Amino acid sequence: MHGEEAQWADWMRAANAGGSEAYRRLLAALAPFLRRLAAQGFARAGLGTGDVEDVVQETLLAIHLKRQTWDADQLFTPWVRAIARNKLIDNLRRRGNRTELPIEDYANILPAEAAGEELSAREADRLLSILGGRQQEIVRAICVEDASIREAAGRFGISEGATRVALHRGLSALAAAYRSVEQ
Repeated sequence: MHGEEAQWADWMRAANAGGSEAYRRLLAALAPFLRRLAAQGFARAGLGTGDVEDVVQETLLAIHLKRQTWDADQLFTPWVRAIARNKLIDNLRRRGNRTELPIEDYANILPAEAAGEELSAREADRLLSILGGRQQEIVRAICVEDASIREAAGRFGISEGATRVALHRGLSALAAAYRSVEQ
């Protein structure tokens, strides 16, 4: 790391003096380092790596905007780590208690389609009638109308996290209802 530290610090000094090639090299070298930091941070938080690239891009942008604040007499890597840590924390705060559940995890509890048969609109309405209000609307939008989480959230004026939670709860309720009929 010591060799990287010295090289990165040299590139940053040159970049702050107007060296565009040194700056390009610095950003290219920092990206994999920042990806590792972000992935480790998400892992420590018990989360997947879906937002790693967002944190990397936000960190690189912050470095760009604040590059004149780096004290060239100080070590460079701790300065970068502090920015990356702050961007990771910002991301974690924005996501709140959002829980991401891959729909594939529920494939084994949802009824499989009969070979060559599709659910009719009437059957879908009957199944969805088990759910109430917003939950029903969200499941219908995403599972029947093929809307994305983002589209459904925008349509109903709620966050993407709340949309995921409503979808998860709705699918769980449908699966429970299906299991009770099967028994």
